[in-house]
Amino acid sequence: MSSTKRTDHRLVLNAFYLTFLFFGAAPNALAADAGLAEQTPEPPFDQERFNNEKPKSNWSLIVGAGASYEPDYEGSDDFEIDPIPVIVFTYGDWLEIDPRGIAVTALRHEGFALAARVGYESGRDEDDNDRLDGLGDIDFAATVGAKASYTWNGFEFYGTIDQTIDGSESLIGTVGTEYKAPVTERLILGAGVEAVIANDKHMEAYFGVNAAQSARSGLPEYKAEAGLKRVNVSASATYMLSENWLVRGETSLGILTGDAADSPIVEEKLQPSASLFVGYKF
Repeated sequence: MSSTKRTDHRLVLNAFYLTFLFFGAAPNALAADAGLAEQTPEPPFDQERFNNEKPKSNWSLIVGAGASYEPDYEGSDDFEIDPIPVIVFTYGDWLEIDPRGIAVTALRHEGFALAARVGYESGRDEDDNDRLDGLGDIDFAATVGAKASYTWNGFEFYGTIDQTIDGSESLIGTVGTEYKAPVTERLILGAGVEAVIANDKHMEAYFGVNAAQSARSGLPEYKAEAGLKRVNVSASATYMLSENWLVRGETSLGILTGDAADSPIVEEKLQPSASLFVGYKF
């Protein structure tokens, strides 16, 4: 009898304990369920992370080398071949570093872009050609400027302005358009035309002949004034040899105009050039 009472007593205690757990835990469970209901649903399973495809990066680097074939100075009828090291780095859609310098795009809106530029003007040495003897050297110098552009259906319409710091102290403006189109998955073709306008200091430095220069060189004195300096037309082709290797070729024709074309320094108004390089894209 005593054993039965102890058993019944334990059963009552156990039942009371379980009842306490049930009613004590129920509010917590309901609260947890309510909290889960109020939470934002978990995003769907991201299968992309487990695919074999590499995620796209927001930077690109091309390293390569090639050569150019062009006049040994602007206006020359003699040509030379120069090696070209090529490094092109882009980060996002706002930074680009290439052989011409650095461009930082500060604004993009519905096809319109505005960028700041830092580059260089290579200058000219009188040793480059016999025609330049006695004219003196034009120093290498840095340039700062800006570019405004508008992109539409493969066309880019642009205008640039660049000021040379020291050196020739040139102020040069360019307006033009370029078109690029993928012909196949591997081949991209491009074409462009632009006009180059220069200030008095640039024209005098590169195309003028003052009295002292005339005496040393034997060329007649000549004053070159600001205006349209040249018109350039170009064509290019880029071919992807593989996922990473590419080859690019470009040919262009510059046509000297105005006071530049009439300068006694100029031997040929038509200035053709061509370049070719092979690069590896990381």
